[in-house]
Amino acid sequence: MSSTDPWFQSLFADRIGGANYGKSTKIYKFEKIKRAKRAALAAHPERKLLDFGIGENDDMAPPLVRDFLKAEVDKVENRGYADNGIAAYKEAAAGFMQKVFNVNLDPVTEINHCIGSKPAYAMLPAVFINPGDITLMTVPGYPVAGTHTEYYGGKVHRLPLLAENNFFPDLDNIPADVCEKAKLLVINYPNSPTGQVATRDFYKKVIDFAHKNKIIVVQDAAHILLSYDGAPLSFLQVEGAREVGVEVHSMSKGFNMIGWRLGFVAGHPKIVQAYADVKDNCDSGQFMAIQQAGAEALRHPEIGEAVREKYRRRLKKLVAALNQVGFQASMPKGTYFLYIKSPKGCIGQTFANAEEASQFLITEQSVCCVPWDDAGSFLRFSVTYIAKDEAEEDALMKETVDRLGKLKLQF
Repeated sequence: MSSTDPWFQSLFADRIGGANYGKSTKIYKFEKIKRAKRAALAAHPERKLLDFGIGENDDMAPPLVRDFLKAEVDKVENRGYADNGIAAYKEAAAGFMQKVFNVNLDPVTEINHCIGSKPAYAMLPAVFINPGDITLMTVPGYPVAGTHTEYYGGKVHRLPLLAENNFFPDLDNIPADVCEKAKLLVINYPNSPTGQVATRDFYKKVIDFAHKNKIIVVQDAAHILLSYDGAPLSFLQVEGAREVGVEVHSMSKGFNMIGWRLGFVAGHPKIVQAYADVKDNCDSGQFMAIQQAGAEALRHPEIGEAVREKYRRRLKKLVAALNQVGFQASMPKGTYFLYIKSPKGCIGQTFANAEEASQFLITEQSVCCVPWDDAGSFLRFSVTYIAKDEAEEDALMKETVDRLGKLKLQF
């Protein structure tokens, strides 16, 4: 230890770096983006930042949900611990699954709330993973379940989502020794960031794979209401899904409830029960007034329809704009992200990967997007930018074309 280290430096757990905790000089992707944005704003204060890197809804929950919350906050019966959730929220979740997906769930045994989906992905590995066990995870993707798998002494086997496989994992070529030790398969459809949506045939293949290899499936449905290629498809709609796993739903994306921290885990009652037991030892439940407002939102799935149409409109505009400057963009099937091949360079400049390309776009023209180099070089543009109306959307698209057009990007 150095003389500047605190006395407890050697006591940090190995899972977060042990005695070297806090000493890494590695700069993570999103921190690099933040720094580049600050530098661009400082260098060109006259130039508006065109921020397509934001990964959260740009609007508030609708008035009917906010008004419902305001009323519930003042009710004395909502003051206490919620523990594993209130009946009203579970019943509303069951009603939502029935109305939108024609899936019948028992609200008592097959649904449990979570304080946002992120904690659910942190807790589910605690249900199944022992040292040496493996979690299968798609990349690019949301890393939380993998992080916690490793916290428990497990390992992560990454399944790349390649364009040539239409952004589906190749389940057929996972090594036999990996399948033997695997306990969890974490998937995410509609997929963030690729925008692919699942098909019934894909889910049937996942279910067969789970049965054959005795693996639990965790399907991340955070973007499910943002499905543009037909009606949203739930994993639980497919025969046999409930026998092998759970689906995790979020109120954030489809209901504009970013920051409310509310969702639910649904599926096999034994898995839901085990998740609830772990959760009961981690938190005391989301504030009951928020759960009551969440229940009201779930009773109005038309909220999700309005959110979907807004982002569908914006994505169509973005696809058209980026195609004007050389990208080969097409409408994603889901999410509010556009995932497209990164440029290889421009006149006098080459990019080794998507990260270099994204840094160049921020530095040269204050256009922000997120690089992904996990399975090829891609850029992720989000349509969750701030714009009060369609006129502002159109103006933003025009400015994007003007700025990126100047770069003469090469693909």
